Amino acid sequence: MIVLEVRNVLYTVNEVANLTGVTVKALYHYHKINLLIPCQISEAGYRFYSLNELERLQQILFYRELDFSLNDIKKALEGEPSRQLGLANQYELLSARRQRLECLLKTLEESIILTKKGESMNSKAMFQGLNQAEWENALSAQNDYLKDKYDYDMLANKKIQVEDLNEKATESQHFLQSLSAALKSSWAVTDEKLHDLIEKHLEFLNSHGITIDAKSFVSQTRFFLEDDFHRNMLERQQPGLCYYLCIAAETYASSK
Repeated sequence: MIVLEVRNVLYTVNEVANLTGVTVKALYHYHKINLLIPCQISEAGYRFYSLNELERLQQILFYRELDFSLNDIKKALEGEPSRQLGLANQYELLSARRQRLECLLKTLEESIILTKKGESMNSKAMFQGLNQAEWENALSAQNDYLKDKYDYDMLANKKIQVEDLNEKATESQHFLQSLSAALKSSWAVTDEKLHDLIEKHLEFLNSHGITIDAKSFVSQTRFFLEDDFHRNMLERQQPGLCYYLCIAAETYASSK
Protein backbone atom coordinates (compact mmCIF):
# COMPACT_ATOMS: atom_id res chain seq x y z
CA MET A 1 0.00 0.00 0.00
CA ILE A 2 1.37 3.41 -0.98
CA VAL A 3 0.91 6.11 1.65
CA LEU A 4 0.67 9.62 0.24
CA GLU A 5 2.58 12.37 1.99
CA VAL A 6 0.94 15.69 2.90
CA ARG A 7 2.67 18.50 1.07
CA ASN A 8 2.33 21.09 3.83
CA VAL A 9 4.31 18.98 6.32
CA LEU A 10 7.73 20.49 7.00
CA TYR A 11 10.92 18.64 7.89
CA THR A 12 13.98 19.95 9.71
CA VAL A 13 17.42 19.44 8.22
CA ASN A 14 18.12 16.70 10.80
CA GLU A 15 14.88 14.92 9.94
CA VAL A 16 15.74 15.02 6.23
CA ALA A 17 19.22 13.67 7.00
CA ASN A 18 17.79 10.80 9.06
CA LEU A 19 15.15 10.04 6.41
CA THR A 20 17.45 10.04 3.38
CA GLY A 21 20.91 9.18 4.68
CA VAL A 22 22.28 12.44 3.28
CA THR A 23 24.46 14.18 5.84
CA VAL A 24 23.53 17.55 7.31
CA LYS A 25 26.81 18.90 5.94
CA ALA A 26 25.85 17.75 2.41
CA LEU A 27 22.39 19.34 2.73
CA TYR A 28 23.98 22.63 3.76
CA HIS A 29 26.31 22.38 0.75
CA TYR A 30 23.38 21.66 -1.60
CA HIS A 31 21.74 24.81 -0.26
CA LYS A 32 24.92 26.83 -0.68
CA ILE A 33 25.24 25.93 -4.37
CA ASN A 34 21.47 26.38 -4.97
CA LEU A 35 20.94 22.73 -5.80
CA LEU A 36 18.42 22.11 -3.01
CA ILE A 37 16.96 25.19 -1.35
CA PRO A 38 14.84 24.84 1.82
CA CYS A 39 11.28 26.10 1.44
CA GLN A 40 11.58 28.06 4.69
CA ILE A 41 14.33 29.47 6.89
CA SER A 42 13.36 30.67 10.35
CA GLU A 43 14.62 33.86 11.96
CA ALA A 44 16.93 31.69 14.03
CA GLY A 45 18.39 30.21 10.82
CA TYR A 46 16.69 26.81 10.97
CA ARG A 47 16.06 25.23 7.58
CA PHE A 48 12.79 23.50 6.73
CA TYR A 49 11.96 21.25 3.78
CA SER A 50 8.59 20.30 2.27
CA LEU A 51 7.64 17.29 0.14
CA ASN A 52 8.63 19.27 -2.96
CA GLU A 53 12.21 19.49 -1.73
CA LEU A 54 12.22 15.81 -0.79
CA GLU A 55 11.13 14.91 -4.34
CA ARG A 56 13.94 17.02 -5.76
CA LEU A 57 16.41 15.41 -3.37
CA GLN A 58 15.24 11.99 -4.54
CA GLN A 59 16.11 12.92 -8.13
CA ILE A 60 19.45 14.34 -7.00
CA LEU A 61 20.30 11.02 -5.37
CA PHE A 62 19.26 9.07 -8.47
CA TYR A 63 21.66 11.19 -10.53
CA ARG A 64 24.39 10.65 -7.93
CA GLU A 65 23.94 6.90 -8.46
CA LEU A 66 24.67 7.58 -12.13
CA ASP A 67 27.91 9.36 -11.15
CA PHE A 68 26.69 12.79 -12.25
CA SER A 69 28.65 15.68 -10.74
CA LEU A 70 26.66 18.22 -8.70
CA ASN A 71 27.03 20.79 -11.49
CA ASP A 72 25.76 18.28 -14.04
CA ILE A 73 22.83 17.41 -11.77
CA LYS A 74 21.87 21.10 -11.63
CA LYS A 75 21.96 21.29 -15.43
CA ALA A 76 19.91 18.10 -15.79
CA LEU A 77 17.23 19.24 -13.33
CA GLU A 78 17.02 22.68 -14.90
CA GLY A 79 16.51 21.09 -18.32
CA GLU A 80 13.69 18.77 -17.25
CA PRO A 81 10.19 20.02 -18.18
CA SER A 82 8.56 17.85 -15.50
CA ARG A 83 9.37 15.51 -12.63
CA GLN A 84 7.64 12.65 -14.43
CA LEU A 85 9.78 13.08 -17.52
CA GLY A 86 12.91 13.33 -15.42
CA LEU A 87 12.11 10.15 -13.49
CA ALA A 88 11.38 8.27 -16.70
CA ASN A 89 14.75 9.32 -18.09
CA GLN A 90 16.53 8.30 -14.89
CA TYR A 91 14.79 4.93 -15.07
CA GLU A 92 16.22 4.37 -18.54
CA LEU A 93 19.74 5.39 -17.49
CA LEU A 94 19.72 3.28 -14.32
CA SER A 95 18.36 0.28 -16.25
CA ALA A 96 21.30 0.56 -18.65
CA ARG A 97 23.68 0.76 -15.68
CA ARG A 98 22.10 -2.33 -14.11
CA GLN A 99 22.47 -4.34 -17.32
CA ARG A 100 26.16 -3.48 -17.49
CA LEU A 101 26.75 -4.45 -13.85
CA GLU A 102 24.83 -7.73 -14.25
CA CYS A 103 27.05 -8.62 -17.19
CA LEU A 104 30.23 -7.86 -15.24
CA LEU A 105 28.99 -9.75 -12.15
CA LYS A 106 28.11 -12.82 -14.21
CA THR A 107 31.56 -12.91 -15.80
CA LEU A 108 33.21 -12.32 -12.41
CA GLU A 109 31.19 -15.11 -10.73
CA GLU A 110 32.12 -17.58 -13.45
CA SER A 111 35.78 -16.54 -13.15
CA ILE A 112 35.69 -17.13 -9.37
CA ILE A 113 34.07 -20.57 -9.73
CA LEU A 114 36.59 -21.75 -12.32
CA THR A 115 39.52 -20.32 -10.38
CA LYS A 116 38.45 -22.28 -7.28
CA LYS A 117 38.37 -25.43 -9.41
CA GLY A 118 41.83 -24.66 -10.73
CA GLU A 119 40.45 -24.38 -14.26
CA SER A 120 41.00 -21.70 -16.87
CA MET A 121 38.11 -19.75 -18.26
CA ASN A 122 37.36 -19.92 -21.96
CA SER A 123 39.10 -16.93 -23.57
CA LYS A 124 35.87 -15.79 -25.26
CA ALA A 125 33.81 -16.09 -22.08
CA MET A 126 36.53 -14.31 -20.13
CA PHE A 127 35.77 -11.14 -22.04
CA GLN A 128 31.99 -11.57 -22.23
CA GLY A 129 30.51 -8.16 -22.89
CA LEU A 130 33.88 -6.55 -23.50
CA ASN A 131 33.71 -6.67 -27.30
CA GLN A 132 31.33 -3.77 -27.77
CA ALA A 133 32.43 -1.86 -30.87
CA GLU A 134 29.39 -2.74 -32.98
CA TRP A 135 26.90 -1.86 -30.26
CA GLU A 136 28.77 1.34 -29.44
CA ASN A 137 28.34 2.36 -33.07
CA ALA A 138 24.64 1.43 -33.03
CA LEU A 139 24.04 3.41 -29.83
CA SER A 140 26.22 6.37 -30.78
CA ALA A 141 23.36 8.64 -31.90
CA GLN A 142 21.41 8.13 -28.70
CA ASN A 143 24.56 8.49 -26.63
CA ASP A 144 25.46 11.77 -28.36
CA TYR A 145 21.97 13.06 -27.61
CA LEU A 146 22.21 12.15 -23.92
CA LYS A 147 25.63 13.77 -23.64
CA ASP A 148 24.39 16.96 -25.30
CA LYS A 149 21.12 17.27 -23.35
CA TYR A 150 22.01 15.68 -20.01
CA ASP A 151 25.81 15.70 -20.11
CA TYR A 152 25.70 11.95 -19.53
CA ASP A 153 27.85 9.46 -21.45
CA MET A 154 26.14 6.08 -21.18
CA LEU A 155 29.04 4.39 -23.01
CA ALA A 156 31.89 5.86 -20.95
CA ASN A 157 33.84 2.97 -19.46
CA LYS A 158 30.87 0.68 -20.11
CA LYS A 159 31.14 -2.95 -21.20
CA ILE A 160 28.21 -4.06 -23.31
CA GLN A 161 26.73 -7.56 -23.05
CA VAL A 162 26.39 -8.14 -26.76
CA GLU A 163 24.34 -11.35 -26.67
CA ASP A 164 21.84 -9.86 -24.22
CA LEU A 165 21.46 -6.65 -26.23
CA ASN A 166 21.01 -8.61 -29.46
CA GLU A 167 18.16 -10.57 -27.90
CA LYS A 168 16.51 -7.44 -26.51
CA ALA A 169 16.93 -5.57 -29.80
CA THR A 170 15.32 -8.44 -31.73
CA GLU A 171 12.32 -8.51 -29.39
CA SER A 172 11.99 -4.72 -29.44
CA GLN A 173 12.07 -4.66 -33.23
CA HIS A 174 9.42 -7.37 -33.40
CA PHE A 175 7.24 -5.49 -30.90
CA LEU A 176 7.47 -2.20 -32.79
CA GLN A 177 6.87 -3.88 -36.15
CA SER A 178 3.77 -5.60 -34.74
CA LEU A 179 2.62 -2.31 -33.25
CA SER A 180 3.18 -0.54 -36.58
CA ALA A 181 1.15 -3.22 -38.37
CA ALA A 182 -1.65 -2.78 -35.83
CA LEU A 183 -1.67 0.96 -36.47
CA LYS A 184 -1.80 0.44 -40.24
CA SER A 185 -4.67 -2.02 -39.75
CA SER A 186 -6.50 0.54 -37.59
CA TRP A 187 -6.65 -1.62 -34.49
CA ALA A 188 -8.47 0.25 -31.73
CA VAL A 189 -6.38 1.02 -28.64
CA THR A 190 -8.89 -1.09 -26.69
CA ASP A 191 -8.33 -4.14 -28.92
CA GLU A 192 -7.43 -7.22 -26.86
CA LYS A 193 -4.89 -8.29 -29.51
CA LEU A 194 -3.04 -5.00 -29.02
CA HIS A 195 -3.11 -5.40 -25.25
CA ASP A 196 -1.75 -8.93 -25.69
CA LEU A 197 1.20 -7.51 -27.66
CA ILE A 198 1.98 -5.07 -24.84
CA GLU A 199 1.61 -7.74 -22.17
CA LYS A 200 4.01 -10.09 -23.92
CA HIS A 201 6.50 -7.23 -24.39
CA LEU A 202 6.40 -6.41 -20.67
CA GLU A 203 6.74 -10.10 -19.78
CA PHE A 204 9.86 -10.30 -21.94
CA LEU A 205 11.41 -7.23 -20.31
CA ASN A 206 10.70 -8.52 -16.81
CA SER A 207 12.21 -11.90 -17.66
CA HIS A 208 15.35 -10.18 -18.98
CA GLY A 209 16.31 -8.03 -16.03
CA ILE A 210 14.15 -4.96 -16.64
CA THR A 211 11.51 -4.59 -13.93
CA ILE A 212 8.55 -2.76 -15.43
CA ASP A 213 4.79 -2.83 -14.91
CA ALA A 214 1.89 -1.31 -16.81
CA LYS A 215 2.09 1.99 -14.92
CA SER A 216 5.83 2.50 -15.40
CA PHE A 217 5.44 1.50 -19.06
CA VAL A 218 2.98 4.39 -19.44
CA SER A 219 5.60 6.74 -17.95
CA GLN A 220 8.16 5.39 -20.40
CA THR A 221 5.91 5.91 -23.44
CA ARG A 222 5.06 9.44 -22.27
CA PHE A 223 8.77 10.15 -22.05
CA PHE A 224 9.17 8.89 -25.62
CA LEU A 225 6.32 11.17 -26.70
CA GLU A 226 7.71 14.28 -25.00
CA ASP A 227 11.36 13.72 -25.85
CA ASP A 228 12.34 14.86 -29.36
CA PHE A 229 14.96 12.17 -30.02
CA HIS A 230 12.86 9.18 -29.01
CA ARG A 231 9.63 10.53 -30.54
CA ASN A 232 11.33 11.13 -33.90
CA MET A 233 12.95 7.68 -33.77
CA LEU A 234 9.53 6.05 -33.51
CA GLU A 235 7.83 8.41 -35.94
CA ARG A 236 10.44 7.64 -38.61
CA GLN A 237 9.44 4.00 -38.38
CA GLN A 238 5.74 4.78 -38.77
CA PRO A 239 4.00 8.19 -38.64
CA GLY A 240 1.79 8.31 -35.56
CA LEU A 241 3.49 5.29 -33.95
CA CYS A 242 4.74 7.15 -30.88
CA TYR A 243 1.31 8.63 -30.17
CA TYR A 244 -0.39 5.29 -30.81
CA LEU A 245 2.01 3.52 -28.44
CA CYS A 246 1.42 6.05 -25.67
CA ILE A 247 -2.38 5.88 -25.90
CA ALA A 248 -2.32 2.09 -26.18
CA ALA A 249 -0.12 1.84 -23.08
CA GLU A 250 -2.47 4.11 -21.12
CA THR A 251 -5.52 2.12 -22.22
CA TYR A 252 -3.77 -1.16 -21.37
CA ALA A 253 -2.83 0.14 -17.89
CA SER A 254 -6.39 1.29 -17.29
CA SER A 255 -7.69 -2.18 -18.07
CA LYS A 256 -5.52 -3.72 -15.35
